[in-house]
Amino acid sequence: MKAYLIDANRKTVSPVELADGLAGIRRLIGYDSVDSEEIDASGDRLFFDEGCFLRDQTGKGRFKLDSLVPVADKAVVAGSGDDGATLKDVAADLAALQQRIAWL
Repeated sequence: MKAYLIDANRKTVSPVELADGLAGIRRLIGYDSVDSEEIDASGDRLFFDEGCFLRDQTGKGRFKLDSLVPVADKAVVAGSGDDGATLKDVAADLAALQQRIAWL
């Protein structure tokens, strides 16, 4: 399924293919503790390291998407119809999503 990888260290947003759902998200962000927040009415969600608020983030980039709390390191935006339990193609347009991100 189509998703986007946000890398705050490189300040990039890149399209990615998720063949293995949540396991793929864990692999892309580099942590097993994954949480998510809805980012729009389409069901798109921001998946991020749940512990990023507690881990030492020295030297890690951070970003803010809309009015959500800042997230460190990497995150994935993917579509979901049921609060993240199952995943589907992301609905957001890449260029529009990039405009919603502030690098910190």
